[in-house]
Amino acid sequence: MNIFLAMIPAFFWGTTYAMTQFSLPDWPPLLLGAIRALPAGLILLAIKPSLPNKADWPILIKLGAINIAIFFSLIFVMALTLPSAISGVGMVSVPVFAMLFHWLMNRKLPNPIQAISGAIIVILAWQLFDPSSISLNPVGLIAMLAAISCIIVGSTITKELGSRIHWWTVLTWQLIIGGSILLFIALGQALYAPEKYIHLATELSLMNTFGIGWIVILNTVLGYGLYVWLLQRMSVVDFTFGSIANPIAGILSGMLLVGESYTPAQYILMVSMILASVSPALIQMLRQKLAKPVSTKT
Repeated sequence: MNIFLAMIPAFFWGTTYAMTQFSLPDWPPLLLGAIRALPAGLILLAIKPSLPNKADWPILIKLGAINIAIFFSLIFVMALTLPSAISGVGMVSVPVFAMLFHWLMNRKLPNPIQAISGAIIVILAWQLFDPSSISLNPVGLIAMLAAISCIIVGSTITKELGSRIHWWTVLTWQLIIGGSILLFIALGQALYAPEKYIHLATELSLMNTFGIGWIVILNTVLGYGLYVWLLQRMSVVDFTFGSIANPIAGILSGMLLVGESYTPAQYILMVSMILASVSPALIQMLRQKLAKPVSTKT
């Protein structure tokens, strides 16, 4: 049951790209990041008030800057420069970069199944992102690589905080801190180039409001809240399997909201990358189930 619950935040995260293109196509990524993070953090703070210890502020500021301010900005750059399906499927490459990171930093080699899965993802991504078969904005691709790096570094910091700070406090305050950083920078951008922001404020539509509500309430408050709640009740491996809903949502929402379409060969590559990304978690789950002793009645 928890695996199906894990698909809920993953699904909503996967809709971010298409929903942004559909409802907020001309909004600056800095402003979108601030709007997504800060209100969500304040809502979570209102639901369950918390305050970090004085000694925890430096690490939370660092986490908020990496996990929220930089990462959210990059996500919205991707949303505005890359097709939704490509963004969603491309992010399944996170395990490959995570393996490389831990190998280089901690000299920790992946197990054979992870290594094979990673190699398959690299080969499939090379085919899918081939410039001769699909035209992609290089700014969006660079943002994707940078966003993946933020996930790996941010996850490492979050794991270190697990035994020191309550997960709700970490979640709430990284959103508030990261959102405040983005709001401050966005205000600077508005002072430097006010025309864009004036236009957005005067031309705010019902569709814009719907998109903002979707991103703040469903993608962030519900998505992140359910994410951290589930991590206390299920293994990371199980949750990883639930993340299969993320790229699927990216493909479906891209088709339904912004009319994206691809060749059958490209769809096969996408599905293959998704399956390769979850295969290590699926194999480990099956091994754990098979390893459990079978009880017999006497």
